Amino acid sequence: MKKVLVVACLTAFASLSYAEGAVKWGYEGNIGPANWGDLSKEFATCKTGQVQAPIDIQTKQAGKNSAPIKTNYKASAGEILNNGHTIQVNLADGGSANLGGADYKILQFHMHTPAEEKIDGKSFPFNAHLVHKSADGKLAVIGILFNEGKENVALKDIFAAMPAAEGKTPLKAPFNASAMLPSSLAYYNYAGSLTTPGCSEGVQFYILKTPVELSSAQLSSFKKIFPMNARPVMPLNGRKITEGS
Repeated sequence: MKKVLVVACLTAFASLSYAEGAVKWGYEGNIGPANWGDLSKEFATCKTGQVQAPIDIQTKQAGKNSAPIKTNYKASAGEILNNGHTIQVNLADGGSANLGGADYKILQFHMHTPAEEKIDGKSFPFNAHLVHKSADGKLAVIGILFNEGKENVALKDIFAAMPAAEGKTPLKAPFNASAMLPSSLAYYNYAGSLTTPGCSEGVQFYILKTPVELSSAQLSSFKKIFPMNARPVMPLNGRKITEGS
């Protein structure tokens, strides 16, 4: 019963994160990112916010951050959700990560093509955002960048089971988010926002420097459902970027 309740809570959180409801939004045309802030008063921060994500990380501007990322993930039951904007994996009890010296529980991860963050102007074909929440309600995201290459074994079963239409399906086996991570957890950190309406600010991003790989077949299978679901990079507006190892 506890697992069912936790998954239900994560699904509710996912709905809030992606602003699912009466206001239709997307990634192209009149409902695309350039117009999000005008679609609803609840989306105003998408237009007026000064600490928006994603960004183009300029590595030469990065200051030093002494706090390493420490993860304590574990295998968890969960579900694969197509929420109409991305494929998202909700984890019932996936463990935690220590980010910036504070502990955050992992709630879910979702995926974008192309990758939302850029590094020195370079785009990547795909990324995953691992969403975490602290005991006092703060959000932090670990971002994993993907290059096209060999099959990503960690995500193989998830790609095979992605719902093609809005809906969800249970994970066939417990999933451990550690399997997604590169060998190095060196990162770039910046303060940002949700990258979807209503673009709420106050989210800390930790973008891992070392990319991982997925196959062209895996990328194509995602693009069949979501050909493009990435918000363009936003102005830095004087924000500091730091890096850690």
